[in-house]
Amino acid sequence: MRIISNPLGNVLQKQLTVKGNHPLLVNFLTYLLLSVLCGYILVTTSWLLLPQQFWMFAIAGGLTGALGNGFLVKALQKGDLSVLGPINSYKSVVGIIVAVFLLGELPNVWGLLGVALIIYGSYFVLDTTAERFSWALFKKSEIQFRIWAMILTAIEAVFVKKVIVASSATIAFVSWCCFGALFSFLLLFVYRLPLAKELKKIATPDLKFYLLLIVCIGTMQFTTNYVFDRMPVGYALSLFQLSTILSVLFGYRLFNEANIRKKLIGSVIMLVGSVVIILMK
Repeated sequence: MRIISNPLGNVLQKQLTVKGNHPLLVNFLTYLLLSVLCGYILVTTSWLLLPQQFWMFAIAGGLTGALGNGFLVKALQKGDLSVLGPINSYKSVVGIIVAVFLLGELPNVWGLLGVALIIYGSYFVLDTTAERFSWALFKKSEIQFRIWAMILTAIEAVFVKKVIVASSATIAFVSWCCFGALFSFLLLFVYRLPLAKELKKIATPDLKFYLLLIVCIGTMQFTTNYVFDRMPVGYALSLFQLSTILSVLFGYRLFNEANIRKKLIGSVIMLVGSVVIILMK
């Protein structure tokens, strides 16, 4: 469910921004609507009884998550889904490094081999761009936005795991929604986005896209928490890279993106890396 819901959410985010919805508004409304749906749990949970560690990492996770998802939607507005999706493969590397220091989760040899395969596979995908796999590629704004999104959400993943340890997967999900809504709302002021004006731009047909988006993002985050509660963060992030194949196929079928064969070869190599991590854990 996590692997399927993530690229589906990316498709909906890209469709909304292509239709003229501002990326920061899409980011904020996603968190806000999810927070509303969490209303019952929100009012029935004894929040004051939760330890200080919960609040510290929940706030840190909300901030990094809101920033990361904001960069992600901005990247999807300008870039190809079939290229931006595979860049996320580096997220497992960042997650493993951060998890070593904050969670004490040390990868074994098979884990490192799997991550190496994922990175090698991403070379094939990125080499399909006009700039090919070079420094010039990383100078493109959409690639830079995606890299920042990848780094921030990888760090966020470790914070989410700490929140889960201090509470539960469900409470961590609710806090993720609420703090994400708070910080993404603050981002609207930082970038001086005229909220009322942008809300008026939302067309009636767009509402169904927002509804489907919160279903996808809500499913993605809740299943992410479930997996984090049961396996190391670095390995879980590697497992999630199986969604790369779906990102490539969606980009080809829905947005007519080119070089599908080479992108699929890279994605299959990344899939092998994920399988190595899963089977040898």
